[in-house]
Amino acid sequence: MEKTYDSGNKMPHSFSVVRGRCRVFIAEAITVRWGRIINFEINKLEWTRKPKEFLISEDKIEIVTNPHTDLWQRTYYHFRNDNAPVLQMETDEKYFSFVVKTEFESKHRFDQCGIVMYLDSENWLKGSIEYENERFQHLGSVVTNNGYSDWATTEIDADIKSMWYRLSRREDDYCIECSEDGVTFKQMRVCHMWNGDGAIRFGIYACSPEDSSFRAIFTNMEITECKWPAHDGQQPDLV
Repeated sequence: MEKTYDSGNKMPHSFSVVRGRCRVFIAEAITVRWGRIINFEINKLEWTRKPKEFLISEDKIEIVTNPHTDLWQRTYYHFRNDNAPVLQMETDEKYFSFVVKTEFESKHRFDQCGIVMYLDSENWLKGSIEYENERFQHLGSVVTNNGYSDWATTEIDADIKSMWYRLSRREDDYCIECSEDGVTFKQMRVCHMWNGDGAIRFGIYACSPEDSSFRAIFTNMEITECKWPAHDGQQPDLV
């Protein structure tokens, strides 16, 4: 059983900015799991491909996307795009959930921002809203294993400009959920990551695959005990 000890049962954090690079500090928050103490340290956040314009303040992170930035590998489109800015932390913890609220001013096809677990160019997952046109956009997820991406989506109204995401880990299996209010989360995707059984990196991303740019705002970032419960039905096969 896992429990988090801190004020309000939430992970407190504080941010600091050094121009040209990111420096982040966190107040104390300790998770106890099976007698082992795990420290959550946001100061471990690191950029993969830092954007030209970003801001990290006390309670939010802002990214202004660069045109022609994207994450995709091979499938259907037959191209490999691997230049989206990603801001992540690393952990070897096997059971946890990461929550973030996104707000965005997307206005051009494929503009997107959301949650991500980027291991390397050929192994990653992401959950986000991708703008399509004035009528609708795609709420969806992409899972990339061994260099091939797949995309699962549903159409939502183009007027939606905010969404919460929750990424949960149970060893090398993962669950992506979304919420409009940060309280009630709905499942988007359950997946297996072939290279996701050891230390991983996870966090946020934003990009504009076509000739566009927009501002993405990330707030309410929090790590909790795993909110994705173990299956309570059929038992696993014997190995």
